[in-house]
Amino acid sequence: MQRRSFIKKSGYTGLALALMPGIAMAQDSEYSLDELMGKKDIALFGKDINMKKAAHDAFVEMRKAASSDGIDLKVVSSFRSFFRQDTIWERKYLQNTNERGMSKLAAIEKIIEYSTIPGTSRHHWGTDVDIIDGYPKTTGGVLDPAKFEAGGPFELFKQWMDENANKFDFYLVYTDNPKRKGFKYEPWHYSYAPISRPMLKAYRRNNIAKLIMQEDIIGKENFTAGFLREYIQNNILDINPELL
Repeated sequence: MQRRSFIKKSGYTGLALALMPGIAMAQDSEYSLDELMGKKDIALFGKDINMKKAAHDAFVEMRKAASSDGIDLKVVSSFRSFFRQDTIWERKYLQNTNERGMSKLAAIEKIIEYSTIPGTSRHHWGTDVDIIDGYPKTTGGVLDPAKFEAGGPFELFKQWMDENANKFDFYLVYTDNPKRKGFKYEPWHYSYAPISRPMLKAYRRNNIAKLIMQEDIIGKENFTAGFLREYIQNNILDINPELL
């Protein structure tokens, strides 16, 4: 899938940051801003699952059903705090700029093919999970779209999830729809919709661009107003419509 470049070389002008179109300031919500941004300690359940209670329970039921069909649902990653995401972002940024010699703009664009800006990750919510099949033997990184295609080690996992995940209220977040923008296709990333839908709604009530710029994030001086506007529209909101 082709991704449209939207990091501009314009400066930091305009980031006095009026509200982004269609995004209002936070209103009363059952979810605090700290929780939405991954800064709050939340109750997480399940050894190696680490999700909110309802999401955990649904995942356990889905795992039982998959097991009966010969699939071992294995969690690769679930909850990640703001601070963990910030560590990932900084590591990738420094790898790209220092070790690979990329420009700062190119480094950021490379990161956001798959990784989020800290404070904007769905993994902050305790509702989202990266899953593979634990049975097949494979080498190298497991979160590779090619491994979920025909002939790949996770082909049967992908087929099973396509047929059954929605029955347990889990939905693929970043689909292979060629018209979708933002993050690349992730056949491993699922979200528990009954909780993540209202959390996204609460999150959107905030001035997300302003929140990002208030954080001490490496490379943020390259985040222009245009970049942030398109990041929000494409990477946060251009997802599976079932999750909106």
